[in-house]
Amino acid sequence: MSIDENDRLELIKYRLDEAKDIIVDVQLLISNDRLRSAINRIYYGMFYSLLALGLKFEFETSKHQQLIGWFNKNFINEGLIDTKYGKIINKALNRRTKGDYDSYVEFEREIVAEMFEEMKDFINEIEGFINKK
Repeated sequence: MSIDENDRLELIKYRLDEAKDIIVDVQLLISNDRLRSAINRIYYGMFYSLLALGLKFEFETSKHQQLIGWFNKNFINEGLIDTKYGKIINKALNRRTKGDYDSYVEFEREIVAEMFEEMKDFINEIEGFINKK
């Protein structure tokens, strides 16, 4: 499905807004000791920002591994975005998967707080990259 440029720009903005809205959700989850749910939302905040990046470069998928692979190949490996962001999204995906599907998983507050800071940095980096292109 091909979308026109105005719709594409609107959808990019929507995905970035969605990512930033999750920041508020994560703050609430952490303050209420809902750490496993916070990990899930942290990952999705970054995922939504990558959906926006994909739209910017006319790459669309709903498959998480495919989107992250595309990001790593075209932006991390090419040196357009710092390698730390590839590590951040991969770590978040692994922890989100563990939290969502494994039994008896607990996350330490310090780890969740660190991931929250990484998420905010990640979203800012992706938004900045989209806006400068």
